Parts: sequence; C-alpha cells; structure tokens
Amino acid sequence: MRICLNYLKNILKLIKNRKGYEEQMSALQTILEYNGKFVDEKQYEQYATTKYPDKKIVVLTCMDTRLVELLPKAMNLRNGDVKVVKSAGAIVNHPFGGIMRSLLVAVYELQADEVYIIGHYDCGMSAVDPNVMIGHMLERGVKQETIDVINYARFDLKEWLCGFGDVETSVLKSVDLVRTHPLMPKGVPVHGLIIDPATGKLDLVTDGSVDQK
Repeated sequence: MRICLNYLKNILKLIKNRKGYEEQMSALQTILEYNGKFVDEKQYEQYATTKYPDKKIVVLTCMDTRLVELLPKAMNLRNGDVKVVKSAGAIVNHPFGGIMRSLLVAVYELQADEVYIIGHYDCGMSAVDPNVMIGHMLERGVKQETIDVINYARFDLKEWLCGFGDVETSVLKSVDLVRTHPLMPKGVPVHGLIIDPATGKLDLVTDGSVDQK
C-alpha cells in the first residue's frame, strides 16, 4: 500500500511539474511571438535613444510590479532620460555588491550626475520573514544540507534574506551607504524618496543637494 501511495505521489508531482513547464513555455512563446511582430513593424523606432541618460540621473527603485509604468509617469520620465537599477525593496545591502557597482558605473561611465533612491509604501520586502522563506525553499526542493553548509560557512543567510520594518528608515540607510561610499565621488547628490504605489505621489525623505555634506 505504501509503495502504491508513493508511486501516486510521484506521478502527481510529475504532472504538476509538467503543467508548470507548459505554462512557462506558453508565456515564453507569447512573448517571442509578440516580439517578432514588434520588430517586423519597427515599433522600436519610437524608443530610439543612446545609452547615456538625457537627464543625467540614475534611479534605484524596487522591482515591484506596480512601479513598472507608474514610477516613470509619476516622475515625467521617458525612454532615454535616466538609468534605472532595481532591487527588492530598493535596498543597497552591500557596499561592494552588484547594486552599488551599477550605481558607480552609471556615475563614472554613463554620465549620471545624481542618484535617486526610491522606496515605496506597502513594499513586499517589509513583510519578508527569512524563516518562512527558507521554509519555502525547502518545500521547492532546496536541501536542508545546502542551508546548513551556507550557515556553516559563517554566512548569515537569515540576515541576508531579512526584510525591513520601516521604509523610510530603509531608504535612509541605503542613501547613507551610497553617500559615504569610498568610491562615490564627492559632489554627487544622493536623494531619498518614497512613492505611493497607488497614486504615484512622491514623498521626499532627504534632499542630497541640501542634506548631504
């Protein structure tokens, strides 16, 4: 009986995985089909610009789906105006990580003269519980021994995955890290703002042209 139950569980798992794979392929094929039409009809011509931001700004914001179109519209930004870097929660969590490197590249190599760090209210990162997330990892096939090896290597996985409690505090923390970074040139203003994902209203947290020393 136990063998039969295990067999049925494996079959159901295969069916579920196959369904998920087919859904992913369906989404991919839809995108590729649309892309073919987009290119054939030369719809790209209206977006022609250079790699340098016209407004000489680099924006770090959240990857939240509500901001994809809302944020540029709320800031009166068009294609080519700014460089955009995205991370979960608009967080710079390491002084020598990929996010900070992107900001430095924008400033030194792509002619950005200002940095805007824009968090948002009702951010998913404010609700991230590392213990729950690790549980989800285990449910989706990551082995406990993998988690253990990472922890044994003296890497604080829970701290790395941890969200934040207050968006204003989080924005200020990232702003401070960028302003005081040893490789960020003096005189580059780093601003902090929070956007309402429902209305697009921007609240100023700190003005780099005034608050920055």
